[in-house]
Amino acid sequence: MLQKNGLQDRRLENKVSRILGGVAFGYLALCFLAPYLLPSDSVPELSGRANAIDYAFESSWGNAEHGEGVSVGHDQSLHGGVFAWSDLNPIWALAYGFGDLNCHQKHERSWEINGNQMPVCARDIGIFLGFTIGCLFFGLRGFNRWTVRDSFLSVLPDKWLHGIYERDKRMIAMLSIMGLGLIPMGVDGFTQLLLNSYESNNMLRIVTGAGSGFVGGWWFCSAFSARPRFFQEAESVTLPASSRLVVK
Repeated sequence: MLQKNGLQDRRLENKVSRILGGVAFGYLALCFLAPYLLPSDSVPELSGRANAIDYAFESSWGNAEHGEGVSVGHDQSLHGGVFAWSDLNPIWALAYGFGDLNCHQKHERSWEINGNQMPVCARDIGIFLGFTIGCLFFGLRGFNRWTVRDSFLSVLPDKWLHGIYERDKRMIAMLSIMGLGLIPMGVDGFTQLLLNSYESNNMLRIVTGAGSGFVGGWWFCSAFSARPRFFQEAESVTLPASSRLVVK
């Protein structure tokens, strides 16, 4: 029986969603397991820089004295002492090392488990959670429809998409959905950055991060599943509203 994209099966879509979702969920699980299983109070309050290595060694940037009340960093000696994730076992080092590189790890925006700060901030926890759910969503409903935009929209019932395809607004539809997921996080984050009077809270960071991660997981699964080589030709792709894909 043919699927709604005109192919025989969805093995590619399932494989892509399992791999991407599995990686995201695996790291998300590490973010909870690492602080829980490490000795109590062995990870102090951190405050680093995003996209930089700050806590790899005792001599790293994050363990220095940067003053209190500054935008990045703090006096590490006042927040539990030095921390070096390279001293941990390889699994926990991976969790904290990846967090160190990708997240600012500000303690006031992060949760603690067992007296240990988690590897990433609350917003990043939301992003990884949302990304995992987005991959699951595509894995359950998504189809390879040659292009990224058509594969992205394939999770929706075809009858909802008739008007979009008849007017060829597929790119606008995809970007609009992406915006619904990304804009709340952007507004919350940049408002916090630009207005000293506003400070978000961890629950809001989780929610906005999850929305962003959800559309991110959905999009990445669509991008890796959009494979023209599975079709004989572009016009063999089954699309809503009896549309035909034309490659120029």
